[in-house]
Amino acid sequence: MQDAMEHAKEKMEKIISALEKEFSTIRAGRANPGVLDKIQVDYYGTMTPINALAAVSVAEARILVVSPWDAGALKAVEKAIMASDIGITPTNDGKCLRIVFPQLTEERRKELVKQIGKYGEEAKVSVRGARRDAVDKFKAMKKTSEITEDDLKDCEKDIQKLTDKNIERIDGICAAKEKEIMTV
Repeated sequence: MQDAMEHAKEKMEKIISALEKEFSTIRAGRANPGVLDKIQVDYYGTMTPINALAAVSVAEARILVVSPWDAGALKAVEKAIMASDIGITPTNDGKCLRIVFPQLTEERRKELVKQIGKYGEEAKVSVRGARRDAVDKFKAMKKTSEITEDDLKDCEKDIQKLTDKNIERIDGICAAKEKEIMTV
């Protein structure tokens, strides 16, 4: 019984940390190395993350500098950034790439807020799925007489409290990110 509850708790924590990681890749008009985390570079035939090939640093509030450790990888890194969905063309000075983040337009801000809402809703659905899985386990335990009817009701109540708490956290994370996007 405790195992199923712990498993659900762990699963919900992973969902929330995945949401936070996803939000770190959404650019809010200022330089954030996290926006490059998903980008893979074709480095001698192997798809490699940018942060494994280069130092990524924030030069100014809206400028990221990508300095590959291997000068031969500069063109491949530039090509990967241009092919990505971040929508910014880097400037190549021969040694490093500079990525200047433009100020967000009102239209782009609204698009990002919709995207944040979509990610938040997906996370909530996943949390509810974790709750359903835990309740199914509890019901199976009841069926095999491992727990009583009262234990089942208590477990369902506890898992619902955990679900509500995590959905509230997701709402808070989404609201904070939306506020960040709209006030930058």
